[in-house]
Amino acid sequence: MKAAIYNGPYAIELGERPDPTIQEPSDALVLVVLGCVCGSDLWYYRGDSPHALGPIGHEFIGVIEEVGADVRSVAAGDLVVAPFTFCDGTCANCIAGWPSNCLHGGSFGNHGVDGGQGEAVRAPFADATLVKVPGHHAAVSAGVKRGDVVAVVGDGAVGLCAVIAAKRLGAERIIALSRNPRRQELARAFGATDVLAARGQEAIEAVLELTGGIGVDAALECVGTGESMSTAFGVARVGSVVGAIGAPHGVDVPIDTVIFRNIGLRGGVSPVRRYIPELLPDVASELPSALTRRTAERLRGTRNRHGYEGAHGPWLLQPAPQRFRRLRARSFPLRSTGGPNEVPRAPLSRPPSLDLEQRCLFIIPSSVCRHSCPRHPTHRRKRW
Repeated sequence: MKAAIYNGPYAIELGERPDPTIQEPSDALVLVVLGCVCGSDLWYYRGDSPHALGPIGHEFIGVIEEVGADVRSVAAGDLVVAPFTFCDGTCANCIAGWPSNCLHGGSFGNHGVDGGQGEAVRAPFADATLVKVPGHHAAVSAGVKRGDVVAVVGDGAVGLCAVIAAKRLGAERIIALSRNPRRQELARAFGATDVLAARGQEAIEAVLELTGGIGVDAALECVGTGESMSTAFGVARVGSVVGAIGAPHGVDVPIDTVIFRNIGLRGGVSPVRRYIPELLPDVASELPSALTRRTAERLRGTRNRHGYEGAHGPWLLQPAPQRFRRLRARSFPLRSTGGPNEVPRAPLSRPPSLDLEQRCLFIIPSSVCRHSCPRHPTHRRKRW
């Protein structure tokens, strides 16, 4: 099968990996419908965080092709969402509500485990890991509650999700720190009441001015750098909590601030599998909405490579009339089928590929795209 392969810093390429197979009775084979590049993948790409050579990618949605003999909660044909880690659901950490720290689990897309930036994934412990069809952890860690004033440090995907989460948990005022005009627009659409284009000490002073010199009830740190952590502690009021979920790089916790201003620090690896059942109904209830409308427009009237036709977005994909079996010698066309709204007319005896524009949109970012397509007219042909 085709998959993104990590060959070291600044070297991620499209390559070949063996087709996954059922190895344990608790496994499931998932055909990837949508894959994502996480912010942590960028740390790996730049060589700032360690990553084993081989598969990469730990965020994906897919259709189950086959399950092991012991799998009961999901079945072939189910559309599922996977957390970035797999877990058995029975160890002491899982039972305590921390499945991302499962004693017998691991991460997708690392140390030889199939990655979500590929055509298919073997999902261990399918019953505990997969859910039929997610920054929330930062808001929960900081204890955001109704009526709070919240500051979100970071405007990437995690930071924007933190804005959504703070709004969902009832925050009255949400201050987003962003200097990117497009992300500022998204932050406002997702619930930010104030947007500040400042960093470091300038940002701290601006937030304190907005809050009458008091600071915010909850500071959500969603980057992982020393500056972002200092900013989060700098804007937090006495007795508040900093919710930190950015992968730390060059971070020193200001212990004097923790002690003498009574500011707490919580966070860590998000227990995604615990959150999905709570959050998924909210996601589905918003379709189509500002959060998914652009995705819906891209998918409407098209079929993805697994024979599913998009109606209102990836969570409402309906199975095609004819079932299919994945071909072991699977091709991965590099040519457009004629445009993003073209519907293949051939019988679905095999999964048709996403057209090139959609494939690049959902699986490979523009910095990786090596092909000439409508979305990425300027592209690189060899590697990042």
